[in-house]
Amino acid sequence: MNIKRFHAPTAREALAKARMAFGDGTLILSNRPTPNGVEVVATAEETLNALDEVESAPVQERPVAKSAPRESGSARAASNPVQQDTEALAMSTLSFQDYVRERMLRRRHEALGEAQTHQTDRAARMPETSPIQRAAAAPMPRHNPLTKAAPQPAARSRHEPPVAMQSPKLSNQDGVMHELQAMKDLIEDRFNTLSWLGQARQNPIQSNLMLKMIRAGYSPALARTILERLPEELGAAESVHWLMEVLERNVKTDASVEPLYEQGGTYALVGSTGVGKTTTTAKLAALCARIHGPASVGLITLDTYRVGAHEQLRSYGRMLGIVAHLAHDQAALQDLLGLLSSKKMVLIDTTGVAPRDPRRRDMLDVLDLPEVQRLLVLNAGSHGDTLEDTLMAFKTSGAQQAILTKVDEAVKLGPAIDALIRHQLLLRGVTNGQRVPEDWEAADAHALVATSMRSLARSAFDPKSTELNFFFSHNAEQPRSRGLIDA
Repeated sequence: MNIKRFHAPTAREALAKARMAFGDGTLILSNRPTPNGVEVVATAEETLNALDEVESAPVQERPVAKSAPRESGSARAASNPVQQDTEALAMSTLSFQDYVRERMLRRRHEALGEAQTHQTDRAARMPETSPIQRAAAAPMPRHNPLTKAAPQPAARSRHEPPVAMQSPKLSNQDGVMHELQAMKDLIEDRFNTLSWLGQARQNPIQSNLMLKMIRAGYSPALARTILERLPEELGAAESVHWLMEVLERNVKTDASVEPLYEQGGTYALVGSTGVGKTTTTAKLAALCARIHGPASVGLITLDTYRVGAHEQLRSYGRMLGIVAHLAHDQAALQDLLGLLSSKKMVLIDTTGVAPRDPRRRDMLDVLDLPEVQRLLVLNAGSHGDTLEDTLMAFKTSGAQQAILTKVDEAVKLGPAIDALIRHQLLLRGVTNGQRVPEDWEAADAHALVATSMRSLARSAFDPKSTELNFFFSHNAEQPRSRGLIDA
């Protein structure tokens, strides 16, 4: 068994040495602090194969203890494979004891399954006898009131292996491997967290930036992913500029293309209830009518649930000189789209539904047409978990486009920008009021990031520097965000 000890000033460097020695399949067996840093004991996954070979050795090859009561210490060690494994691995921790106990239990199940399989095969090879002969030859069962009668297995062919005896064995093996993989992932996550926190304590600039991002509303997953790539040679002011540039670079906007109302097309505005879809539809229609004329815009509403929803859009259209149409189903929507096919821009106002509302699926099915593009309307003042739930519920295939509304009402823009970055949404515009169409702005990544990082008054929800351990103790979303950051 190839087991090595690695010494380094920090746990992260020791783990890096272990990975360089054993590759991606490195198993961390133990770690402890030393006067010069940290000591890590590691091995490769091939060690498990060596353990399996030791356990699969036949019992007959082991020496019998009765014939030699004064045998040497080496012979006694050879008769106990678990003791060999413990001495070879140089471990006596609780994790290794649980592992050995799991292995011994697995070996008992295998021996029990093989014995039952042997009895079944021997019974299948017996000559055919009549039911009366089998009843006469069978021993009389002893009555035990504390035991229950075991169910009789169904008859099988002579060459067919018993399925009921193989399934517990296979499921036990899968369960052991699943638990080992979960243990490995947990150890790696804890090592990464400890190394990150140790590095943050040694680097006060990084720790302060991390605290600033969390106070601004950014998720710990995104903050940790970005700040892990912070160059060490930067000073305090340069680090802030570097962080702002990374955030701006990862916010996707339509600054390089034509604005939405000049580009034209057929768009359906979808989202939760009360995010401002109808008002945003009126703003886009007014901006397009100002440039191309009222005859170039078509308005359709699917909102038949909310009282006065159709009248609200019709009132906006009457002020702009545009007729607003109502569609009850997909067939009516297709007819209206064919009627308005010559328009520069066609806007579809949809029903606002909650992410877990059963009507959401029906509404999205109505919009499942090739010429209809979806614009997800997000409330900038929503909580991060609310935005995450909305994005997962209204997620579609292909390019994801979004509009950020009610920016003037949001105390913190960090959660909204965090959601845009992690889900890689293309921001097509921003609204900051109820006026039509004055309160519409183009998506500016620099202005949004600067507003989100602006220092606000102290809040009861702001964490302290001593509470960062709780934020980084478990990070399940980091793998999904790690490959999306352009630093």
